[in-house]
Amino acid sequence: MANDYGSSGGESKLTSLKPMDAAALAQYQQHSLPNYAKQKVISGEWDEESAPERAREAFAELLPQGLDTPDNYLFEIIDEWGGTPVGVLWFAVRERAGAKAAYIIDIFVVHAHQNKGHASRALRTLEEKVGAMGLTGIGLNVFGQNEGAYRLYERLGYLPTNTLMFKAVSESDT
Repeated sequence: MANDYGSSGGESKLTSLKPMDAAALAQYQQHSLPNYAKQKVISGEWDEESAPERAREAFAELLPQGLDTPDNYLFEIIDEWGGTPVGVLWFAVRERAGAKAAYIIDIFVVHAHQNKGHASRALRTLEEKVGAMGLTGIGLNVFGQNEGAYRLYERLGYLPTNTLMFKAVSESDT
């Protein structure tokens, strides 16, 4: 996490990526863990009772050394007009088809700053940085119920590679 991946050029200057510090990581965890647990419950993957603990376990597994976890990059998304943190972008370097690529673990913009282009600009800035790092592309997962995010990713040129689907069946359906 020693690299400073600030914005560069054009439209991106309105939004930049600032490497996260320990205080920002703690704040991020406070927001992210309950939200991740909620999304997993809504998607039907986890039950409500175990979701908070499972979210903590997943976070600890993905980021065992905190900000010093190799090949993980956590940023605050900064609104350059006021220097205000408006969200978070976290990606990890992973292998895909024998080459290294970025995989977005999480990206969000706080509600009060949504629909102002911050996510789009943060993702475009990330594209520049990923290219500069010699990575081959950017992958991500989007929860099925998050239609707004899905449309954003499509608009920015992301293509579906896998689709997981599920249908609940009760005894009365059989």
